Amino acid sequence: MSQIKKVIIPVGGFGTRFLPATKAQPKEMLPIVDKPVIQYLVEEAVASGIQEIIFVTGKGKRAIEDHFDYAGELESFLESRGKTELAKEIRKLSSLAHFAFVRQREPKGAGDALLQAKHLIGQEPVAVLYGDDIVDGGPACLKQLLEVYEKYKSPVLALERVPKKEVYKYGVIRGKKIAEKTYDVLDIIEKPSVQDAPSNLISIGKYIITPEIFDYLLHVKPQPNQELYLTDAFSAHLKKGGKIYGYEFEGVRYDCGDKLGFLKAVVHFGLKHPDVGTAFKSHLRRIKL
Repeated sequence: MSQIKKVIIPVGGFGTRFLPATKAQPKEMLPIVDKPVIQYLVEEAVASGIQEIIFVTGKGKRAIEDHFDYAGELESFLESRGKTELAKEIRKLSSLAHFAFVRQREPKGAGDALLQAKHLIGQEPVAVLYGDDIVDGGPACLKQLLEVYEKYKSPVLALERVPKKEVYKYGVIRGKKIAEKTYDVLDIIEKPSVQDAPSNLISIGKYIITPEIFDYLLHVKPQPNQELYLTDAFSAHLKKGGKIYGYEFEGVRYDCGDKLGFLKAVVHFGLKHPDVGTAFKSHLRRIKL
C-alpha cells in the first residue's frame, strides 16, 4: 500500500438536526467561537501531514468552498484598517492545503459520498473524516490512525468507549485487543440495541480505508432509507477474510452533529480561547439557573 496523501470529507447532508439554522448555511459552517466546524477537520488533516483535501458537497454547500478560497478584497480591507494579523489569518486559510470539490447529487449516505470521490483516489488508501466529530487533546486523531495504518497496512477505525446505554446510536465493534489501545476488529454492528451490542467501543467518523473498501461499497445494498452505509462495506470485507483494526484514540471527542455535543464543544473551545477564555469562565461561574 502507498503512503496516504489524501483525505475525503463528506459534507453533503442537509443538517436537519440543526434546522432552522441550517436552512441557508451548511451545518459544517456553524461556528465554534470564531472558527467553523469544518476548519477544525481540515486543520486535523494538515496536522497529520495530509495536504490534499477532497470535499464531497451537496446543494447549499457553496459556503464551504468560499471559506477556503482566496479572499483578496477582504484581506485588502483588513490591512487598510490596520488589522494585519487578522488579514494574515484569513490568507492562511486558502493555503492550508490543496482543495478539491465533488458534488453528491442526492444525500444517499456517507458510503455513496465516498463513491463520488473514488475517481480521485484510484487504487490508493485514503483517510476519511466526517463533518461532525472534533477531537481535542493529544496528537491529531487522524495522525494516531495513520501510525496504526503504517504498522498493519489495513483499514483503521477510530474507536471511543461510551456508556453502554448510548451504544444504540453508533456502529459498535466486536474486537480482540492486540496492543495498547489497538484492536483486531472481528465485527461491526450498526446501531444495535443495548442488549445486542457486542461491546461499548464505538466507531466514530474518522477512518483509514483501502481500495477494496470502495469495491465493497459498489456492491452493498442500500438500507431502507436508501443510504449506503460504510459499516456494511466493512462487514463485507471482514466476512471475506479481510482485516480491519481499531484504535482507541487519545483526546476528547465532541459530536458537533448533535445539539448537546455542539454546545459542549463551544464551551470547551470557548474556555481555551486566548481572547475570551478567562472572561467566559467567570461568566459561567456566575450563571444561576
